[in-house]
Amino acid sequence: MEPRKDYDGPSLSTNSSNAPPMDHEKPSEGFLSSLSSKMPGRSNESTTLRPYDKSQDYLLGVRGCLVPMAFVWTFLQTFVPAAVKASANTTGETWELALRKSLSVLFWNDTLIYGSIVFLSARTICVPFLLDPMKATLAGSVFRRGFSLWLPVAATLIIVYGVFTHAMGGNQYLVDFAALTGNTSMITGLYIIPSSLANFNAIFMAFWITYGFQTQAGSWAFPTQMLWIISVVFQQSYTVFMSMTIIPYTRQRWRVYGAFAFIATAWWVYSWAWYSITGLLIADAVMNMGMRPGQTGTSFSVGKLRVPFWSLGVLFMAAGFAMQFVWVAVRPDLMNEELYYHTGIYLTGGIQYGIDVSTAQIRADCYLIITGFWLILETSSILQAIFRNKFFVLLGRRSLSYFLTQSIIIYTLGIKLATNTMNGDVSKLPRARGIAFVASLLVSIAAAEAMYWVVERPSRWLGRKAWDWIRE
Repeated sequence: MEPRKDYDGPSLSTNSSNAPPMDHEKPSEGFLSSLSSKMPGRSNESTTLRPYDKSQDYLLGVRGCLVPMAFVWTFLQTFVPAAVKASANTTGETWELALRKSLSVLFWNDTLIYGSIVFLSARTICVPFLLDPMKATLAGSVFRRGFSLWLPVAATLIIVYGVFTHAMGGNQYLVDFAALTGNTSMITGLYIIPSSLANFNAIFMAFWITYGFQTQAGSWAFPTQMLWIISVVFQQSYTVFMSMTIIPYTRQRWRVYGAFAFIATAWWVYSWAWYSITGLLIADAVMNMGMRPGQTGTSFSVGKLRVPFWSLGVLFMAAGFAMQFVWVAVRPDLMNEELYYHTGIYLTGGIQYGIDVSTAQIRADCYLIITGFWLILETSSILQAIFRNKFFVLLGRRSLSYFLTQSIIIYTLGIKLATNTMNGDVSKLPRARGIAFVASLLVSIAAAEAMYWVVERPSRWLGRKAWDWIRE
């Protein structure tokens, strides 16, 4: 018997009758499956399962690549801040500054990482409906979306509450570590959740808030204060769900024009829908317009010329990276200038003069890089084969668990080990970094696996079962 597949991504297969079903896993003949099949009023085939197409594992592979990038950013921001793009530590050793002006832009770039997460979420969650544009498919996607995020985030904030409020007794050790190492970039002022009720409210607000995501209690309490990404992904899911419903009933040309107008408007009002609708548009092009390797939709017309999308992608990526390298290496004073040229729709109604550049940034340079990358990826069989690598796919399935656990490990085990190794002598920092890196990496892998098997997978199973149950 073929092993079970745990798969988060969609497929392009339209022949679902011969394809094994999927929704993170193939069916098994275990006790739960046999028991559920005998429940009264239940059909033999679950309505929550979707066609499985292994060729689409490259979507998981992209998610998997974001895992080490996020880990490296978190670790370096904590232990080698001068090597991180746009960190507050602008001085350091020569090799640190060299990394800051080169590899950091490519591989541990926080704005690029969280922008990619939002974009990839939109690119992925719409595909089941595009494959099967039925009301049950849409309703099932909307209903189950919360289950895949609620319980993992709740478990994470419960851990944060237990560790930082009770086990660590606050964040003074973070302040001491930052002072000893001269780190002015890492987050030391974590919000210490005072009570179980406050923790419950923080969990609730993570999925209720619609604006000012980064100022919520849950994100402030989370190490690196990046939990707001989950809130954005959750809220933007419903932007995608509402927008994708028109796709089966409208002409392709007008959908594209409408998406361009939506994207331009979202950029103007400084909304994450700018990224999300672009992800939806690319998914629509792949599913319905033949933008796949070897098909006619991989190019577009400019007069009498046919221009391949990959060339446009190369142009976008070159422009985006050129801007980022200039901002980091030549004109850091211009890094955030573009952010001011949006309307402050939630503030003054005029130009966004009062934006806090220390909060999450919806950047044009990152948008160009991400969009260019996806234009190349969706039309390149070679790149897709690379991202279908089993290791990347494995990480991709566990990407949420890694995101939720690795910051906690680095901010607790990593910093405590480094502090004890140095014992007040900052000259021992290089050795402390090495010990902290190895320990944090190994324990993060174990913690992510535990989160994945104990919390993340059961939460998805619960979502499927709850959807089946309410339809009986």
